[in-house]
Amino acid sequence: MELLLKVKDIRVEYAGRSVLDIDELELYDYDRIGLVGKNGSGKSTLLKILSGELALPKIQIAKNGTFSLIPQMDDVIVKDGKDYFLMGKLNVDRLEMQTMSGGEETRLKIVQALSEHVHGIFADEPTSHLDQEGINFLIGQFKSFPGALLVISHDRYFLDAVIDKIWELKDGKITEYWGNYSDYVNQKEEERKQQISQYEHFIAERDRLERAVSEKQKQAQKIDQKAKGAKKKNSSESGGRLSHQETTGSKQKKLYNAAKNMEHRISALGDIQMPEAVRTVRFRQSKALELHNPYPITGTDICKHFDDKVLFDNASFQIPLGTKVALIGGNGTGKTTLFQMIMNREKGIVISPKAKIGFFSQTGYKFNRKQRLIEFMQEDCDYQVSEIRSVLASMGFLQNDITKELSFLSGGEIIKVLLTKMLLGRYNILLMDEPSNFLDLPAVEALEMDTELT
Repeated sequence: MELLLKVKDIRVEYAGRSVLDIDELELYDYDRIGLVGKNGSGKSTLLKILSGELALPKIQIAKNGTFSLIPQMDDVIVKDGKDYFLMGKLNVDRLEMQTMSGGEETRLKIVQALSEHVHGIFADEPTSHLDQEGINFLIGQFKSFPGALLVISHDRYFLDAVIDKIWELKDGKITEYWGNYSDYVNQKEEERKQQISQYEHFIAERDRLERAVSEKQKQAQKIDQKAKGAKKKNSSESGGRLSHQETTGSKQKKLYNAAKNMEHRISALGDIQMPEAVRTVRFRQSKALELHNPYPITGTDICKHFDDKVLFDNASFQIPLGTKVALIGGNGTGKTTLFQMIMNREKGIVISPKAKIGFFSQTGYKFNRKQRLIEFMQEDCDYQVSEIRSVLASMGFLQNDITKELSFLSGGEIIKVLLTKMLLGRYNILLMDEPSNFLDLPAVEALEMDTELT
């Protein structure tokens, strides 16, 4: 095995908060690592540091090879003279950037990285916007890649197929787990069960000792009260009283010492925290927005083409009330275009008059970055501030994140905010274009559970 990369003293602060606090990381030529963690935990920043794209003082980097970075949400330009076989397999054409779908742009990033013949590849959400054919081909390419892989991904299927080690980034630290993502989940669940068992044992032992301390203190107080009562007895019994006081004092001392020893044992137990609860998210729908039309959205003989490329030719469809419909197809086949046609109510599209449509766009990243998070969430929202705070907390935002400007949030956190805002909106139909891209896995699981609208 060959050491390709060794990095020491990775310390990063952002907006007064410690993001990365890692003493040392090593990457070997055989490594197939998935980097996981909550949105905003610093995964993309760490990847940029390791790849050399982000140079920071005091961080020591020793490289013994060349690396390529597949970035997240960056512009990509196709280099001349590169691997056209890969471009064909990933269905990449020489299209103008403005005509490309999100999947086509992602394909270009991958083509560029795979054609550079490097010792290691760093990839930040490489499956985003890819269709299943593209994902399967990428899995095959990554499996056959002879160098090291370090991949940020929230695609469980992709991680299980490609990686054999997990780096979990939490509270600025890296914890290593061997196995694919499913193995990691199982290990985390075992850890959680063990933590719960330890916490329950800690609580039981602490309560037992506290009860024992209280009991010893009560016994000592009773003896003290008896001793005070003895002082009121006849002075003729002074000899007996003195003997009684010595015995009483000895008993009190033993009881108080026993109580003090138990208090020391309680202190020695430390402070074991309750394991972090698995967060869940629930969204409600206003009764005033109920639909009754059995087919709130229909399309009849719709047509759409761009120059010589035909997307729809006399196509028809119906979306039944209360159903969850998956729109699938290859990159560039018109999935996003169909959503835009529905939103624009183009010819042939009929929508129920009571329909209130919320649209989550895969490229909907434009907003006022100077606006504070809580202010952004309150706009056009029926929820109380307390409810908004609760939902944001369940989506992984901390208390001090609520008043942050949107400009301080990571790309994944922005997606999570936009998605949450849509789910809190006054809508009875949701159109979601790649809603899980860049979300952390707890948020993806919450999305799977809580999108109860169309």
